[in-house]
Amino acid sequence: MRTCTAVGVGIAIMVSASSGGFDGIGDAIGGAPAASSLQPIIIGHRGASGYAPEHTLTSYFIAVQQGAEYIEPDLVSTQDGVLVARHENEIGGTTDVESRPEFAGRKTAKTIDGQRIEGWFTEDFSLAELKTLRARERLPQLRPANTRFDGQFEIPTFDEILGLVRSLERMRGPGLPRIGVYPETKHPSYFRDIGLPLEGALLRSLKRWGYRGADAPIFIQSFEVSNLQAMRKKTRMPLVQLMEAKGAPYDFIAAGNPRTYAELATPSGLKEVAHYANAIGVDKSMLLPRDAQGALQSPTELAAHAHTVNLRVHAWTVRAENYFLPANFKQGDDPAMNGDVAAEIAALLNLGVDGMFCDHPALAVAAREAWQKASRR
Repeated sequence: MRTCTAVGVGIAIMVSASSGGFDGIGDAIGGAPAASSLQPIIIGHRGASGYAPEHTLTSYFIAVQQGAEYIEPDLVSTQDGVLVARHENEIGGTTDVESRPEFAGRKTAKTIDGQRIEGWFTEDFSLAELKTLRARERLPQLRPANTRFDGQFEIPTFDEILGLVRSLERMRGPGLPRIGVYPETKHPSYFRDIGLPLEGALLRSLKRWGYRGADAPIFIQSFEVSNLQAMRKKTRMPLVQLMEAKGAPYDFIAAGNPRTYAELATPSGLKEVAHYANAIGVDKSMLLPRDAQGALQSPTELAAHAHTVNLRVHAWTVRAENYFLPANFKQGDDPAMNGDVAAEIAALLNLGVDGMFCDHPALAVAAREAWQKASRR
């Protein structure tokens, strides 16, 4: 019932541009508060993607209504340099482009971050063309209920997302915390190399909407290193170094730098990251590793090491379905059924994480509340 209400209201919300101040330029981060003294944040991963197709205004709206403190748009560029929200620049799996005969000739193959990918790419479409497409559920096998929304929602621009946030803040009225936004620059080296750099457009949009300074309700994230380091020279807004359990930042690979994410996650690596970032966003398996059967092993010291150098720790991604959960927390044999996601959230909170990306914000907020009550006993 709540979902249907959110969908109806979300579509009706009108967004408009707003002017604001610009962040000062600084090379140093300045003392970000130790995150362990703050309530761990719930980040609506691509909105509330467990309940509606990801990266739609409706999905973001539901996330806010369910209590997420931040919403997370992944940002890619159109042919005309406009930032839009898609998990990848290849959009065959998240839109109806494959069924659109007028765009059949746009299908192509490209090498993105060293991988050959075939499909339709945002950078080959103008914004006007992308606006004719409609979003689809990316995981229909696991989330068949979400497919009822297929074909209903547009691809939103970053400015439209910021406008939605501003509208929701006004609806909530004064005295409540601002709604945070957690944008990711997707494939920044690739977009820079084709003449569509993401960072300037991102910072200009944030300027238009009045985000500034180290206390802005913003986290800017990237799996690469060099674009974060470059943005640190232009903004004091919080930056997040994303890390995977395997592999290396693509800009390292392209430059012949042999270092890996595993090396960045060491105490010495984290000390280096702390020179340009305020937080790390890490695969939850880097905090709660699993054995070959998918059962949890002993937790790592990564969160403690990061806090030692004043880095916040945000874990990704908490999803309720059995398919994504450790063997310890699965319930039943159906991979699409929800397991004991509250237990996984509690395990992460027990490690001192400062936030987590969640596909089901309502479940995450409830689990955090239960954990907090239990901790006070």
